[in-house]
Amino acid sequence: MSALTPPTDMPTPTTDKITQAAMETIYLCKFRVSMDGEWLCLRELDDISLTPDPEPTHEDSWEDLTDLVEQMRDDAEDPNYLMANERMNLMNMAKLSIKGLIESALNLGRTLDSDYAPLQQFFVVMEHCLKHGLRAKKTFLGQNKSFWGPLELVEKLVPEAAEITASVKDLPGLKTPVGRGRAWLRLALMQKKLSEYMKALINKKELLSEFYEPNALMMEEEGAIIAGLLVGLNVIDANFCMKGEDLDSQVGVIDFSMYLKDGNSSKGSEGDGQITAILDQKNYVEELNRHLNATVNNLQGKVDALEKSNTKLTEELAVANNRIITLQEEMERVKEESSYILESNRKGPKQDKTAEGQALSEARKHLKEETQLRLDVEKELELQISMRQEMELAMKLLEKDVCEKQEALVSLRQQLDDLRALKHELAFKLQSSDLGVKQKSELNSRLEEKTNQMAATIKQLEQSEKDLVKQAKTLNSAANKLIPKHH
Repeated sequence: MSALTPPTDMPTPTTDKITQAAMETIYLCKFRVSMDGEWLCLRELDDISLTPDPEPTHEDSWEDLTDLVEQMRDDAEDPNYLMANERMNLMNMAKLSIKGLIESALNLGRTLDSDYAPLQQFFVVMEHCLKHGLRAKKTFLGQNKSFWGPLELVEKLVPEAAEITASVKDLPGLKTPVGRGRAWLRLALMQKKLSEYMKALINKKELLSEFYEPNALMMEEEGAIIAGLLVGLNVIDANFCMKGEDLDSQVGVIDFSMYLKDGNSSKGSEGDGQITAILDQKNYVEELNRHLNATVNNLQGKVDALEKSNTKLTEELAVANNRIITLQEEMERVKEESSYILESNRKGPKQDKTAEGQALSEARKHLKEETQLRLDVEKELELQISMRQEMELAMKLLEKDVCEKQEALVSLRQQLDDLRALKHELAFKLQSSDLGVKQKSELNSRLEEKTNQMAATIKQLEQSEKDLVKQAKTLNSAANKLIPKHH
C-alpha cells in the first residue's frame, strides 16, 4: 500500500471504513482476493480506493488514519502476518474447491476420473496446502520441498493406510517424491479415507514439527478445518488409472477462473458491478502472467548457469584425460627404466649392485606413487562424469518445466482475451441500457405533459357543463313563467 498524503480540499476517510475494507479482503501473491458468497473476486493492491466520509470525525482523524496505515504496512511486512494470510487464503480456496467438486459431481451423477477438471483443481489446492510452511531439505540440485515425508507417517498412525503407501511405492512410473505424494492423495480419495488420514496426521503435531514450520497450515487450526471439510468428499466415487499418468512432471497451478464470476449470468442492472469484477479478474490474470514471466526468467537463468557449469566440467574432464595420458606415458617410461636396471644388474659387476638396488627401490616407490595418483585421477574422473550426467538430467527437467510454464502462460493470455471481450460486451450492453432509460424518461415526461393538458381540458369542459346547466335551468324557469300568462 502506497503512502497517503493529506488532500487540501477533500475530507479525510474514517478508520472504520479502512478497517472494514481490510477485514473483507484476503491477500494472495501481492493482490487481493475478496470472498463474495460462493465466488472469488480479485483486485490488485494498487487499485484500492477509500471513499471519504462527508464530514471528518474530529480534528486528529488524519493523524489516526496515518497511524493505522503505518500499522497495516508493518503488519504486511511481518512474516507471521503473511503466513496467517496465506493460511486463510488456502483455507478459503479449499472451501470453494471442495464445495464446487461435491456439487458438480452430484450433478454429473457418475464416477469421476483423472480428466475431470474440478477434481484436478482439488488435488492442486490440496498439494498447496500440504506444501505450505514445509521445511526444505538440501540436495545436490538445491533445496527440495516434498510433502511425501509427512504422508508416509500416516501408515504408522492408521494401519489401513499401509496398503496405499505400499501401492504407491510399487508403482513403476513414479520417480520423484512429489509424484508419490500425488498418487497417495488419489488413492486415499478412492478409498474414501482422505479425511480420516488427514485428521490422524494433524493430531500428531509433535511428528509434523519435523517437516513443517511452527506457523504452517498443517500446524494451525486451518488444517483441522480443511480436514473436517474433506468428510464431504466421501459421497464422491472416483477411479484413477495410475500406470499411464505422469504425476512427476505435472504443474500445480490453481485455475482461479473456475471460481470467478461469469458476467453473462448477471442482469443488466448489475452492469457496473460486472465490469468492476471483470477488471479485477483481468488485473489478477495480468499479475499472474507477470509472476509466470518472472519464474520463466529465473528458470532460464538456472539453465544458463548449468550450461556454464557443464562447459567448465567438460574442460576439467579434458584436462583430466590429458593428465591420465601423461601419467600412462610416464609409467611406461618407468617400466622401461626398471627393466633396463634389472638387465644391468644381471650383467654388471657385483660392487655396483648396491647402488643399482637403491635406484631400483626408488623407481619402484616412484611407480607406486604414480599408480596411486592415477587411481585418484580415475576416481575424480568418474565423479566428474556422474556430476555431468546429473547436470544434464537437471537441465532436461528445467527445460520441460519452462515449456510447461510457457503453455500455462499461453492459456492465461487466452483467458485474458476472453475477459476483455466480455468486458467490451458488458460495456455495450450498459450503454444500450442507459440509452433506453433516457428514451423512456423522455417519453414519460411527454405523457405527463399530455396528462396535464387533458386534465385542464376536462376542468374547462366541466365548467362549461355547469354553465349550460345553469342556462338550461334559467330557460326552464322563464318558459314556466311564460306558459301561465298565455293561458
